[in-house]
Amino acid sequence: MAGQIVWFEVMGKDAKASQAFYGKLFGWQYATSEAMPDYGVVRDVDGVPGGVGGSPQGGWSCFYVSVDDLDGSVEQAVGLGAQVRLPPMQIPNGDRIAVVSDPDGLAIGLVQVAATA
Repeated sequence: MAGQIVWFEVMGKDAKASQAFYGKLFGWQYATSEAMPDYGVVRDVDGVPGGVGGSPQGGWSCFYVSVDDLDGSVEQAVGLGAQVRLPPMQIPNGDRIAVVSDPDGLAIGLVQVAATA
């Protein structure tokens, strides 16, 4: 699974406004949770799953690629000229994510899927 795009994310300054825009444009509906009420996971979509939410910085659009070793991949990306935008962290579902900027400043998300028993 490493090297595959597994998630997308669009983060605007106003989560509800962003969700309304993409919902009307593409017919997307969202599932939210108490843990992340301003983040909507796009429901019932064929293709790559993703979410739309809010960020104080706004203007965040990113695709996430699966990796086997998150820390090693971040280190490798930095060695290739990337900047770390979001250091490795664990998210509520147990996966670990990080976001780097490529040498042109474009965001790339990396995700290491939690091991399943």
